Amino acid sequence: MALTGVLRPGHVQLRVLDLEASVKYYTQTIGLIENGRDSQGRAYLKGWDEHDRHSVILREDTRAGMDFMGFRVDSEATLDRYATELRRSELATDMEWIAENEMPYTGRRLRFRIPTGHAIELYAHKEKDGCATGDLNPDPWPDGLTGMSPSRFDHCLLYGDDLDGTVKLFTEVLGFSLAEQVVGGPDGKLLISAFLTCSNKAHDVAFIRHPVKDKFHHASFLLGSWGEVLRAADIISKHDVSLDLGPTRHGITRGETIYFFDPSGNRNEVFAGGYTHYPDKPTITWHESELGKAVFYHDRKLNEAFLSVVT
Repeated sequence: MALTGVLRPGHVQLRVLDLEASVKYYTQTIGLIENGRDSQGRAYLKGWDEHDRHSVILREDTRAGMDFMGFRVDSEATLDRYATELRRSELATDMEWIAENEMPYTGRRLRFRIPTGHAIELYAHKEKDGCATGDLNPDPWPDGLTGMSPSRFDHCLLYGDDLDGTVKLFTEVLGFSLAEQVVGGPDGKLLISAFLTCSNKAHDVAFIRHPVKDKFHHASFLLGSWGEVLRAADIISKHDVSLDLGPTRHGITRGETIYFFDPSGNRNEVFAGGYTHYPDKPTITWHESELGKAVFYHDRKLNEAFLSVVT
């Protein structure tokens, strides 16, 4: 499949309450690699198999949550085209260009608000400094990995009110596919959640309908197998990390998962598995009555904290 337009998730900037404690957690417990700081005090991190210089940015603040999520597009010309199409759609608000190198090693970024209130960025350039295995006769994994050692930042789940407008923006303007959905309400047609992909993955970003705009549920990091998810569970207990749910399997996406919280209260996930998505694959639909099995296939029931705790 030739990917064009929006290629993949590229970065997420998270607000943390204590930068040094958070960097220690994300490097030693999660196992990301710190790759520099900037003049604003932000810390830059990445997974061991990511070629770009960073995918996770940590910024100290008095409240936790997500500042923005960024997606890589295939060219500067595509970036300009999306700017025009987003303006024309009237679904994006507060559009602005962020200057080249405001984020180190990164080109100009187009930032805008989507109908659920979240800040999303598109960009076409970020410097590549290589992955930990290199690209010449590489081994399957590098030596010296720490913690859960995810290979990459994978996706975010976001909560907000205008789910219909956001899905329309991502599918009709940005070219994402709706891989899976949960529907309910009195007539069984209310869109409750949407799992959207710009690639062959089951999802690159997901949304759940929520009465308040701009809420962050979790950032997810990719592991290689169910066994690595179980090892992550051991690390969570060993380091006394606050556990949310799992390890278990999702019905939606078919992925294996465990959820837990960083020191600031931002939810993290490590995730493995899932299916291959192609553009002609029909949207998978789950009914609200089966939401427990859809989210947690083994337990078949939802934890109230999983639904309500957001930052």
